[in-house]
Amino acid sequence: MEAPATLLADAAWVSARIGGAAKLYGCSRPEVLGTIWWYSLSSVLVAPSVESLVRDGSPLDPSLDAVTIDLVPDGRFTGARSSRVLSGGIAELGEAFAATLGTAIGTISDVTGANPRALGAIATDSIGNRLLWTGDTERAITLAAPLVAAIGLGMPEPRFSRIGRNTVVRRASCCLIYEAGNPKCTSCPRQTPEERDRRLRSALG
Repeated sequence: MEAPATLLADAAWVSARIGGAAKLYGCSRPEVLGTIWWYSLSSVLVAPSVESLVRDGSPLDPSLDAVTIDLVPDGRFTGARSSRVLSGGIAELGEAFAATLGTAIGTISDVTGANPRALGAIATDSIGNRLLWTGDTERAITLAAPLVAAIGLGMPEPRFSRIGRNTVVRRASCCLIYEAGNPKCTSCPRQTPEERDRRLRSALG
């Protein structure tokens, strides 16, 4: 099913979607479910603009009224797309992202009590990952810090690490999935650096 991204400003819609996430992640505290939900959504929400920035140099508009989100009945997100191209560069993209991410983070925080700065850190990591997933590692790293700086919102600067032959995001955020009774993510920052690196090396081969 499709949903206009403008619904991310609708507290009732966001509350219902996060409530549905309990079926996937268990009946955790609202702020935990909101954080997990945003971890999944933010990656999808930033993808069209970030990927087109690397691919074409002309990013798609991330404004809520330009974006459509694809999701399945159980609440998971499968993709997003934008109907417009921005004419400017990183400064314009940052301004548009600030409005979109600021609205979504504000709604989720109001509905669940999740910490806005923690949600902003998740957005930073989502942008870093989506940049890396384009396959152009050098360009991804070059674009990451200027883009996040242009967004503002108190988001932390993106960080990257080398793990063997691979470049990965050194996460500033935690999705809190472990508080819903699941194992910590491989790259979770809430483990020792040694354990994180060991798990990443094992996963990456």
